[in-house]
Amino acid sequence: MNTFIIIVLDGVGIGELPDADQYSDQGSNTLLNISKQLNGITLPNLQKFGLGNISGDIVGLPPATNPLASYGKMAEASFGKDSISGHWEIGGLKVEIDFPYYPEGFPESIVSKFLSLTCLKGVLGNKAASGTEIIKELGDEHIRTGFPIIYTSADSVFQIAAHEKYFGLQKLYDICETARFEIFNGSDSIGRIIARPFTGESGNYERTTNRKDYAIDPPEDTILDYAQKNGIETVAIGKINDLFNHRGINKKIKTKSNLEGIEEILKAEKEYQNSLIFVNLVDFDVYYGHRNDPEGFHKALQEFDSNLPKIIDRMDDSDHLILTADHGNDPTSVSTDHSREYVPLIYFNKRRNGINLGIRETFADVAQTAAHFFKINNSLRGKSFLNEK
Repeated sequence: MNTFIIIVLDGVGIGELPDADQYSDQGSNTLLNISKQLNGITLPNLQKFGLGNISGDIVGLPPATNPLASYGKMAEASFGKDSISGHWEIGGLKVEIDFPYYPEGFPESIVSKFLSLTCLKGVLGNKAASGTEIIKELGDEHIRTGFPIIYTSADSVFQIAAHEKYFGLQKLYDICETARFEIFNGSDSIGRIIARPFTGESGNYERTTNRKDYAIDPPEDTILDYAQKNGIETVAIGKINDLFNHRGINKKIKTKSNLEGIEEILKAEKEYQNSLIFVNLVDFDVYYGHRNDPEGFHKALQEFDSNLPKIIDRMDDSDHLILTADHGNDPTSVSTDHSREYVPLIYFNKRRNGINLGIRETFADVAQTAAHFFKINNSLRGKSFLNEK
């Protein structure tokens, strides 16, 4: 079928980067720390593929004697530790944009402009916060006043939470578009505007799956652009569409869970040939990393692990698969933010023996390998490991 599949296990880091101290992430190691917290993790299929060979000290995940896949880990060459920089680098870029961050909340100049352009009377929050906690804290006041809740995180994000019933989903999307296109649209453009709708009543608020991201265009062509321009069918599953601002993508598939994403992978494997399938599975990050839930994180990993054989079974000898991540999100740390970590690299083809791919200098090696596979001339960053032995 000549298909190249990239699956991003969002937030699944594998050890602090040398510059982790610059991000206050010393000691972060998503997989290792989960395994220690739980006295061992069980991921039999990923273990056979060599996940345990990357680190060697993950409790319950010993190195495989003869791993089915090649393995290694990748360092992030770009600034930051957010989803955009991570995915763009996987896509072949070195992100040298230093996105603006607002750890103390947004300045009055931004808030005033937002209120003026949206004709709103006020906002709530305006601080760095957990999305689930801030709607618990301010949900009642939001319904009473009609003011949206704005907040940020360690990422370059302007997040707006609002109740679907009392505020309105379309109204939420509209004010997010205003923020994206009329406020954060210059040289200081923030990475993402995120609509965070929720439902429920006092004491029982719950975020819905109608989240919507408004990103910016990558500054250069990514592997998606190169593939599309060279006649390769590009299929994006999950939030890949939002993170690349829908650019370079032929088939856009939205998902609401890891399981739904896996089902879409299986369908795409069956439907598309000579294609690049680029997938983000976000549950690890959104539901467990940001909520400091190592047990839930492990269960999500087990869910993926149990479905990995189905993905492999759909592949033929011409297909290639990469499993990796975009950053860490250590659920055992005090912080609920992303962590500056190496990411795992698992590279599988049924005709290849598993080898140690070592420590890669950039996530962009993934894009360069995909370009090499499709024989695409390019100016992407990175070094292909397609034919490493």
